[in-house]
Amino acid sequence: MSPRSASVNEELRRRSRERLLHATVELVSERGYEATTLGGIADRAGSARGLVSYYFPGKRQLLQSAVHRLMHRTLEEALEREPRTDDGRERMARAIDAILGLTVHHTVLMRHHMAAILQAEGFVQCPEQQRLAELLRDTVARHGSSDPDADYPVLRALLMGAVYAALVPGAPMPLPVLRAELFKRYGLDREMGTPPAPEGTDEGYDPDLSRFFATESRSPGTGDRSR
Repeated sequence: MSPRSASVNEELRRRSRERLLHATVELVSERGYEATTLGGIADRAGSARGLVSYYFPGKRQLLQSAVHRLMHRTLEEALEREPRTDDGRERMARAIDAILGLTVHHTVLMRHHMAAILQAEGFVQCPEQQRLAELLRDTVARHGSSDPDADYPVLRALLMGAVYAALVPGAPMPLPVLRAELFKRYGLDREMGTPPAPEGTDEGYDPDLSRFFATESRSPGTGDRSR
């Protein structure tokens, strides 16, 4: 039997990493962060346990990468849904609503994500985070910013602050209030975007997240479908 080509090996590694990200989102959502183990993630992903440490330094880094992937693809889906638009204000409204909506549909996951960021090790720089950053920077630019590199971190901070405020146990701020403040900050009409559905409802939301994690096989050279 001839050895596998470099392109085949790269494809197998990509699919393994994607399965680990998907499994992390599922298990942390189901069990919480502390009860989720790297071994459990590997088992859910159908991967050898040693592969987890091959791709990620630890559970915290794996969680952040998984959530950044979920945020990136959720935002991408919201921006590109029909009717598609190049209107910068509408795209900003969709971006805000997409990120706020994650606090409704993925409360446990997002709460653990925010807690991980606030630890001493801080924010994880990873491919998933970089793709999310590119999309948010493009959103700021299309909204009319003359300096997206300076204005993007402000948008990121405002969104992170809103997510944190919505998830504080015992004293969460209502999403409509947070949304109104962000819309006012960026000069948006409240009719724009798609307001997050009320907590406890799945109206208009597809809970099958497999579409966000490209574990299917593809021919080498077709590009990264996660972008």
